[in-house]
Amino acid sequence: MAGFFGWRVVAASFMLALFAWGIGFYGPSVYLHALHARQGWSPGLVGAAITLHFLASALLVAWLPRLHRRFGLAGATRAGVLASALGVAAWGAATQPWMLVPAALLTAMGWALTSAAAIAVWVSPWFDRRRPFALAMAYNGASAGGIVFVPIWAALIGWLGFAQAALLVALGTGGLGWWLAGRYLGATPASLGQYTDGATSPPPPRPRLPAATTSLWRQPRFRTISAAFALGLAAQIGLITVLYSLLVPQLGEGPASLVVSLATAGAVLGRTLVGWLLPPGLDRRLATAANLGLQCTGSLAMVAADGSAWLLVAGSLLFGLGIGNLLSFQPLIAQAEWPPEEVPQVMASLTAVNQGFYAFAPAAFGALLQWGGAWSAPALAGALQLGAALVLLLGRRRG
Repeated sequence: MAGFFGWRVVAASFMLALFAWGIGFYGPSVYLHALHARQGWSPGLVGAAITLHFLASALLVAWLPRLHRRFGLAGATRAGVLASALGVAAWGAATQPWMLVPAALLTAMGWALTSAAAIAVWVSPWFDRRRPFALAMAYNGASAGGIVFVPIWAALIGWLGFAQAALLVALGTGGLGWWLAGRYLGATPASLGQYTDGATSPPPPRPRLPAATTSLWRQPRFRTISAAFALGLAAQIGLITVLYSLLVPQLGEGPASLVVSLATAGAVLGRTLVGWLLPPGLDRRLATAANLGLQCTGSLAMVAADGSAWLLVAGSLLFGLGIGNLLSFQPLIAQAEWPPEEVPQVMASLTAVNQGFYAFAPAAFGALLQWGGAWSAPALAGALQLGAALVLLLGRRRG
């Protein structure tokens, strides 16, 4: 086969990530608004179903390595695509509150099988030296899910209504996602006679990391990485949830929406630059701590804004530059600190911890913004980001 197939896997992963985040991550905010407007249901009621979506996914993703072994990457991913498609159609068709439960469970299954842990497993076998860049390009599909998918959602709902828009998204996701998974995720480098990074000969053997002799939770390195990313992602998701509300009083609705879009686009820029420039030998924990420090600086700039629109915008953009890297650094640390055969389970367990923790972040940050004032939400985000960086560095010293 002409050309290195690994880059086609990256392109397919980008598209699958776009659908996964458009339905499973950014989609719930659309569902909440649309169902509140159509059915008159309270945000708290729909928000409870959204929390169920994330918590159920956190439980399901721990089974991801077993599902990959049992059904293969293509088969498990196709099941996730189908669950996402059925689930989004069910969200759109819900006319009674109880119908939100099966909808949430279906999208939870789809999100578990197609989100961050799955993407790392799809891409990693094809790359070694260029793995940071390849993962960055694949994970950029997640940012595209926010930049592209949300406006598409809004346009389709305005044109067709929520039920028909959800059905159309379901058909597109099911058809294209099913084909992408079957066409690009079933092959391996060995099955095509290729080598990692597109090399023409086998790469030199790398020093083998010792296998762990204890469970993940008994390993200090796992406890520190799971705690750090749980804190960092909770800060990130919580602040993203309230960012528009923070900006509107100072900037107005139109400029505020533009700044949020630019912050989300900054995730693509930041992730691409790090993926391209990250030195192969640099400690991934140190790089992640620096990324968290950048986001903390942005959060603290928002705290200090106190009426300064420019400082508020600058803080938002600094925060945005680090959004994407917090996702893509997880598999890089896991692959540097565990043997290859253990990485899928490490990633699945990390993702489960992350999702179980950040599922409550939107509600917590929303309440804090309501009762604590405009400075309180970015202050909490900055504290969580600083804590996450310190935990990562502590794990680096302890090993």
